[in-house]
Amino acid sequence: MKNKELGDTNPWSERNWVLVLDKGEEAFEAITRFAEEKQISGASLTAIGAFSTATLGFFDFKTKTYKEISVDQQTEVLSAIGDLATGDDGKASLHMHVVLGFEDGSTKGRHFIKGTVHPTLEIIVRESAVGFRRRKHENLGIALIDL
Repeated sequence: MKNKELGDTNPWSERNWVLVLDKGEEAFEAITRFAEEKQISGASLTAIGAFSTATLGFFDFKTKTYKEISVDQQTEVLSAIGDLATGDDGKASLHMHVVLGFEDGSTKGRHFIKGTVHPTLEIIVRESAVGFRRRKHENLGIALIDL
């Protein structure tokens, strides 16, 4: 296990936002663009709302790729949790997982790849006082926060 103290936890030393995405916006792109514009190098986020369509993923370590799972119907975002870091390219890197709820009460959860908002997605972003760096691990095929 690795750990790194994040420094002062005084809420006044960190920036916090609420984002409200509109119908038709693609959530992954919108959150990433926001992080770039605000120059966020480390943050946690949570969200609730709904999608008209979404794509989830399950990482296959044999092929080092995500098996995409298309969700082509209205769903509620019952839970979304993730983080923002700086990637190898120096740009914002979003990693988020979601649990989607269906009309019949069933759920499906996985790695979040994309989602079209309908009617809204409400996101709380809590910036860390210290930035995070996400680096690709060639042996795994994925980028992980590097402490």
